Amino acid sequence: MDKFYIAALRIDRRNEKAPGVQKVLTEFGCIIKMRLGLHEAGNVCSNQGLIILELAPDTEEIAKLLDTLNAIDGVTAKLLEI
Repeated sequence: MDKFYIAALRIDRRNEKAPGVQKVLTEFGCIIKMRLGLHEAGNVCSNQGLIILELAPDTEEIAKLLDTLNAIDGVTAKLLEI
């Protein structure tokens, strides 16, 4: 049975950090199967965000992606293997 690799990214100071996060996600785009971005919207645009990624089963590239994201101040990335 194949595993699912799901990464969750919390982004603080979203308006400031989003361009750097987007650059990393573009760099690792070949292993990103699905991306879902969430933040509070409406009357107030939240400065915190949550991104959920489903990743291809390339554990070496996943580790590089998470290390690169976690090196960005204000970004926390964690992996869930199911």
